[in-house]
Amino acid sequence: MPGLAVARIALGCGNFGGIGSAPEFFGQGLTEDQAFELMDAAWAAGITAFDTADAYGGGRSEQAIGRWIRSRGVAPRLTTKTFNPMQAGADHGLAPDRIARQLASSLDRLGVDHVDLYLAHDYDLAVPLAESLGAFRAAQADGLTGGYGVSNFGARQLAAALAATPPGSPAPAAIQNSYSLLVRHDETEVLPLCAERGVAYLAYSPLAGGWLTGKYHDGAPYPAGSRMTRRPEPYTGFATGRTFGALASLQAIAAGRGTSMAGLALAWLLADDRVAQIVIGPGRPEHLRPVAEALEHPVTGQELAAIGKAVAGLAPEQAPKEDRP
Repeated sequence: MPGLAVARIALGCGNFGGIGSAPEFFGQGLTEDQAFELMDAAWAAGITAFDTADAYGGGRSEQAIGRWIRSRGVAPRLTTKTFNPMQAGADHGLAPDRIARQLASSLDRLGVDHVDLYLAHDYDLAVPLAESLGAFRAAQADGLTGGYGVSNFGARQLAAALAATPPGSPAPAAIQNSYSLLVRHDETEVLPLCAERGVAYLAYSPLAGGWLTGKYHDGAPYPAGSRMTRRPEPYTGFATGRTFGALASLQAIAAGRGTSMAGLALAWLLADDRVAQIVIGPGRPEHLRPVAEALEHPVTGQELAAIGKAVAGLAPEQAPKEDRP
């Protein structure tokens, strides 16, 4: 894919010291020891790109990554983000001075002098887009980030960001959105626009908040500790008969190829050349196994057709704003 070169798989670190960006869960999620164990396992498995944000755990995610980097003496490729509307307060948004200030804070927590990719975590209606993008370009010019991009932008917002880039200046190089077999809204406009303009498409929540792991069953209680018992609001729209029917079909396809449903879902994403990176968010080292399954067992054309048939009856859901990596 032309444009920004990114690792095919990145470790999503949104559950380090919290559950995504939700302030009510700061201090929960994975402990630092658990985060270290997960990063060790990911690194051993060849996953050397880490994805985080200043809002994850209220900064705890970046801090944990920074301490792990110093203790291990390694240099992962880093993506971080700023401005998440879930966090309110006076110091909020994508004003240029705030972007510069937040990036400096992120670099300090991470203990590095630059990140590979810096993203606007969402669209800020209160600040002219050209001003925000100018601050990202300034950070790139100063060597503080290798490239910049956006997250949770729709097609019109991404097109506006590209149009707001002055001729000869670096444009947004990537977009990170929710994309999976259950959330396919970007298929119609965002993915074609990315392919046309050479913007790297990074898919977060590739397992749809755990719905593509096989852990949820129609009429059965949700497993203790799952997202549906801790923070179900972003995913309640999946709890339909059609979704459970599709999941049963996907489970049968996965069983036929000797992999988990999660491995099948990730392999489906890897088969799409328009998807530059998949950001996975495992809770434990053993949750990395589906990545190996997906890499070791690419989907065949026949399997792709069967997968398409399985999800054909589902609307290409748009991810709710709360469903952030």
